Amino acid sequence: MNISIFKYFNIRREEQNRGFVILFAVTLSSILLAIALGVLNIALKEIKFGTSARDTNDAFFAADTGIEYVLFRDKPSSFYSSPSTTQEIISGLGSTNQGCAIVTITKSNFVVSGVTYVATTIVSKGYNVGKQDGTCTSTNPDRIEREIKINY
Repeated sequence: MNISIFKYFNIRREEQNRGFVILFAVTLSSILLAIALGVLNIALKEIKFGTSARDTNDAFFAADTGIEYVLFRDKPSSFYSSPSTTQEIISGLGSTNQGCAIVTITKSNFVVSGVTYVATTIVSKGYNVGKQDGTCTSTNPDRIEREIKINY
């Protein structure tokens, strides 16, 4: 009689444990999925941050290139007349050759003790993306602008 009772309890115990394996597998799968999604989220943020840093550098260097271009043309020969405001657009800049710069050159005359001097202000706005049609416009939501201003 003891053997039949033992068998009865043994079968009963197996029947009670049948759902445990499925519950354990679903729980373990959920935990692994949550970890994988967390790692994926961090990786995507790092990619976006890296791209943003590159785009910021492209915009800044486009602005710097605009300043250098105007200084190179203006310093030795006063290429831009005074008083005036002139705008230059430089395209094909940056690591992807999609960057551009819009440079505004303002020259004005002022007199100090009877001597006329020329004041020059250069404002260069650099962009990481812009149309290569000479307008430097874009509707790209990831477009970044950096501005450099110098006076002399």
